[in-house]
Amino acid sequence: MGNAMGEQAHSARTGQALHFAALLGGNVALAVGPWFVRHADSGPVSAGFWRLLLAVPVLFALALVNREKVTGYRPATWLAIAGAGMFFGLDIASWHIGIGMTRMANATLFGNAGSLVVIAVGLYALHRAPRSGEWLAFALAIGGSAILLGRSLEIGRSTLLGDLFCITAGLLYAGYILLLQKPRATMGSWALVAWSSVAGVPVMLAVALYLGEPVWPNTWWPLLSLALLGQVTGQGLLIYAMRHFTPLVFGLALLSQPAIAVALGWLAYGERLVMVDFLGMVMVAAGLALARSTQD
Repeated sequence: MGNAMGEQAHSARTGQALHFAALLGGNVALAVGPWFVRHADSGPVSAGFWRLLLAVPVLFALALVNREKVTGYRPATWLAIAGAGMFFGLDIASWHIGIGMTRMANATLFGNAGSLVVIAVGLYALHRAPRSGEWLAFALAIGGSAILLGRSLEIGRSTLLGDLFCITAGLLYAGYILLLQKPRATMGSWALVAWSSVAGVPVMLAVALYLGEPVWPNTWWPLLSLALLGQVTGQGLLIYAMRHFTPLVFGLALLSQPAIAVALGWLAYGERLVMVDFLGMVMVAAGLALARSTQD
């Protein structure tokens, strides 16, 4: 009996590690998205349209391979998916516009503003205030993100409109995550991302056409990268991990993206890092680890 209990505990720890790896992996995949948007020769909103459209067949194929149910949901589930898809389409449209009008650091920080909403709503649903350890985790993650982006963050008239678009995107993304909470309890992760992507496609196309953007690209690799990394890998892993973590952990994990973006800038573009940057990374990691420990 002792061996059986030990094996169960080991299996549970392994499962938690895999779920946490999926949560972080999804954020890594999403953090590289702005680089591909900058390289796309379509309009920024059109790039988001192709991100969703190109991902849809891959997502449905993954859902079928994993034997997930893709039809026959309740009307309330379809309504939640449609609402989430609309929020997500507007989120990507707003963020992609903002990326082209502000600095990368601003876009990364303000685009994750929705993480604060996810945390607040999650705690409200639990009818309690953050505990002491959760306050510390929150302070470490926010402080680390501010340190990482502080040297490159630029607030002024030239970036104000782009910053507002990115903040709006962050709030819309929070709405997308919160609307998917109930459907995620009964749907497979790939099917959920697939149908929410389908719902977001017409929204993004309508916005792109309204803005008069060029839709058909000449270069496809940035759009294919956006679809496979941002939508299939990034959103797929996040939605998979969603049911296994509290809103606090999930929301704080979104704040890891600034650290990832800084690290990618160092690796891909040779951007110089100083000691304070490493301090910021350590603080974000410590905050996320502490938040995870409060869940166990």
